[in-house]
Formats: sequence, structure tokens, C-alpha cells
Amino acid sequence: MEQLPEQCIYRLQLHREGGLRPLAAGSALPAATPVWLHLDYEQPQAADWLRTTSLVNEAAREALLGQSSRPKLVRQGDSLLLTLRGINHNQGGSPEEMVALRIYITPSLIVSSRHRPLLSEQDVYEQLADSDGPVTQGDWLVEMCDALTDRAGEFVESLHDQILELEERILERESPAQGQLGRIRKQLILVRRYLSPQRDLVARLASEKIGWLNDDDRRRLLDIADRLRRWLDDLDAGVARTAVLADEVNNLMAEATNQRAYQMSVMALLFLPASFLTGLFGINLGGMPGADSPFAFWTFCLILAGLAVGLGLWLKLRRWW
Repeated sequence: MEQLPEQCIYRLQLHREGGLRPLAAGSALPAATPVWLHLDYEQPQAADWLRTTSLVNEAAREALLGQSSRPKLVRQGDSLLLTLRGINHNQGGSPEEMVALRIYITPSLIVSSRHRPLLSEQDVYEQLADSDGPVTQGDWLVEMCDALTDRAGEFVESLHDQILELEERILERESPAQGQLGRIRKQLILVRRYLSPQRDLVARLASEKIGWLNDDDRRRLLDIADRLRRWLDDLDAGVARTAVLADEVNNLMAEATNQRAYQMSVMALLFLPASFLTGLFGINLGGMPGADSPFAFWTFCLILAGLAVGLGLWLKLRRWW
């Protein structure tokens, strides 16, 4: 009889009242109620068990060992093989580098695997620990999809708040920090890349005629697909808004450059008469007026200052400055 693996993140049996019953390593697979085995496929013992167990078929074995990462759904009789994506909340990681969760579900067994931790899996486990979790395979699958969608929605909302903050700053004529707008735009595009096929996957899952998926499960899956569609609409709107913000930032930078060039031009205009006169009186030729006067230099300086003040007033009156 097949024994349960020793190296598991979670090894438990779903309770009919929404709770869980922990299972011992090396024990036999219970016959009643679904069992959830959650593995880290990078752990050697877990990987060895996946390679040798008869509880999963060859296609599921390859997927659970991390051979695929794009969202997909494969039906094999009454069994399902899924690959879903969740937001990466791990320290030091980028949220848009979404974590792949691979799931294989049979009428009596749920086997899931990942390498990096997911908050969504913890959400489902905490529901079970509080005796308020799923009781069937279909219920478990819906709760996991719901948790993944909730976490994705929270991240999309945080991006929306960041865009609003940038819009307010740009309206106040403040440029964003270097690379901030590009980083937000990258996150919007990458998250949308994974959520778009995941929405189609959940919608397709709701139409699958599988015995352990009841009508209530399918209705809830359609609700999840609709929520994913709304998040995708928000992501599309965010991409468009960041494009407008990028144009506004470019306009601010061009305006600042033009302003500096204009100021330099005005300064050059102020010193133009002084440059002409100093060049003229510096030719060192005979007959230069004031050459023998001890007050000629200071008189010349006063004339230059007067010219600068007069030209400045003229520019001010003409509204050039």
C-alpha cells in the first residue's frame, strides 16, 4: 500500500466539518475524505517521492516536479492537473515574479507543489485550522483559486494607489523618483501576462463536468473568473494611465530644460552690452577716452551697471523675465 511522504509542507485529511486531521509520515493513504499533500519539489525527499509514487501519473509527475510554469488545465478522466500563479510576497523577491502552484486532484487525493512560499496556501491552511475551511476537493479548489485571486487583487489595488499618488505629484509639477514609473509599468504588464490566461483557465474549469465539482463550486468559480476579469480591466487601465504619466513626465522634463535654456539666454542678453563695451575699450589703441583720468575705471563700471539695470527693467516690462 502506498505510503505518504515524510517531507511535506502540509500532510492532512480534510474534515467533513471544515477542519483538518494531520497525517503521520509513512502512514497509508486513508480511504475516506480527501487528503491534501503539499510539497516543495526542490526538497530531495519530496522530489524522490514524486518520482516513484504510483498515486500520480507521468504527466502529473512532470508538472509537480516543476517542469511547467504557465497557467494550464488538463483533464484526465475524473482527475485534474492545473498550474496556477500567485503573487510573490517573499522577502527580497519581486511581486510580479509570480509563484507557480501546481495541483493534481483525484477523487480522493489533492497533491500540490511549489518551491517559493505562497500566502494563498497559508490562507487555505489557516481556514482549515480554524475549522472553517473546505470539505471536498471541489471546495478546496475553489478556496485556493479564491485565495490566489484575493492576493492578486490586493496587489493590483496597491499598484492603483501608487498610480494615484504619482498623478497627484505630477499635477503638483513634481517629477517621480528615478525608475519609479518604469517599475510600476513593468509590474502591471507582467502581472497581466499571467492573470489573463488564469482567468480563462478558471472560466473553463467552471464548465468542466467532473463528479466532485458541484453546481455551487462552478458558480463560485464563475464569480472568481469575473473578479479576475475586473482586475485585468484595472491592469489595462493602469497601463494606459502610466503611458499618459510617462508623457507628462517627459513634458515636465522638457519644460524644465526649456526654462533653464531661457534663463541662460536672458543672462546672456544682460551681459551682451557689457561684453561689447569691455571688448571695445580693451583694444589698447591711442585716443581711448578717459585713459588719463583716475576716475575713468569706476565711471565705466557705473555705466555698465546702469546698462544692466536698465536692460533688466526693460525685459521685465516686456514680460520676458
